Amino acid sequence: MTATRVLVLNSGSSSVKYQLLDMRDSSRLAVGLVERIGEETSRLKHTPLTGGGAESREREEPMADHEAALKAVARELAADGLGLDSPELAAIGHRVVHGGLKFTAPTVIDDVVLAEIQRLVPVAPLHNPANITGIRTAQALRPDLPQVAVFDTAFHTTMPESAARYAMDVKTADEHRVRRYGFHGTSHAYVSRETAKLLGKAPEDVNVIVLHLGNGASASAVRGGLCVDTSMGLTPLEGLVMGTRSGDMDPAVIFHLARVGGMSVDEIDILLNKKSGLIGLCGDNDMREIRRRIDEGDQEAALAFDIYIHRLKKYIGAYYAVLGRVDAIAFTAGVGENAAPVREAAVAGLEELGLAVDGALNSVRSDEARLISPEYARVAVAVVPTDEELEIATQTYALVGDRNA
Repeated sequence: MTATRVLVLNSGSSSVKYQLLDMRDSSRLAVGLVERIGEETSRLKHTPLTGGGAESREREEPMADHEAALKAVARELAADGLGLDSPELAAIGHRVVHGGLKFTAPTVIDDVVLAEIQRLVPVAPLHNPANITGIRTAQALRPDLPQVAVFDTAFHTTMPESAARYAMDVKTADEHRVRRYGFHGTSHAYVSRETAKLLGKAPEDVNVIVLHLGNGASASAVRGGLCVDTSMGLTPLEGLVMGTRSGDMDPAVIFHLARVGGMSVDEIDILLNKKSGLIGLCGDNDMREIRRRIDEGDQEAALAFDIYIHRLKKYIGAYYAVLGRVDAIAFTAGVGENAAPVREAAVAGLEELGLAVDGALNSVRSDEARLISPEYARVAVAVVPTDEELEIATQTYALVGDRNA
């Protein structure tokens, strides 16, 4: 029997997102989420997508750890005839947030690879430990199956040193691996490639600015299919204004808060990562709620929106300069795909750069990739729904192929 299925796992500290895909046509066979792992009651929501229906099943029960969670997922899949013991399963693809400089492509996981992912925990303390737990659990369930790591940072390893280096003492930076790594790489890779397809061109012939705007947000400058700059840095804190993260800030703010405010390093970390950005500016990190408040005349929400857009425009202009020639700007992720006012405001006033948005096209709600710029615009403006799970599955299957062919 031909093995064409890939299970994609995205393991968080207390959650597991998963999708099972058939790579013959990139179709989804099942999707699901386990939440509150390790708490008194965990929750699993599973949706089979075979047999013409998509009715979800939900269950709540204690799941002490990721092993218990994945065993529960395996039972749900087996109930639909999609069990992990199926000979049709070719591999398990894992999202791994930080791959450093060593991992520039999807990689079959062995003990050496796992040790290197562990070594990178100090630069990704919130993400890599959970990713490792998911990998080890999946290995225990299917030790015979290829497990593949797909790294958020990999797409950005093509950045030149001029973009990747911080202007600090080189010896100190190298000793502590301080440099710009970037994140959301699977999304930027997928969207830049799909944008080229939308334009009817090959990726190597297109320069794209990708704006991944969700609760976490990042921008990238992609020249001929290769990333040459991105907004996130050593961690996902750098760059754009986000839902709860500050983005770019004078580093001396940290010294000031420590010396004058008496705040600890941990308190400042929590402040900038979880209590800043939109939620810090106006108390909301949901763009829909912010726009509702603006429509009702809320000045606090209006200022938060203006700060968000101001930072976004700065990055569009900066990456225009980095690329020299821009063929398209692509909006993606939750805000980028759904918030028409954000897209309109982001390019407003940039007509001299060849950018414009058609109001009617911009207001259309669709799950399809589409152009929202008028025909006369020199630079295409696109909305391209991201699909990180499909990208992980595609990279995983391309690496392991059909073991049974």
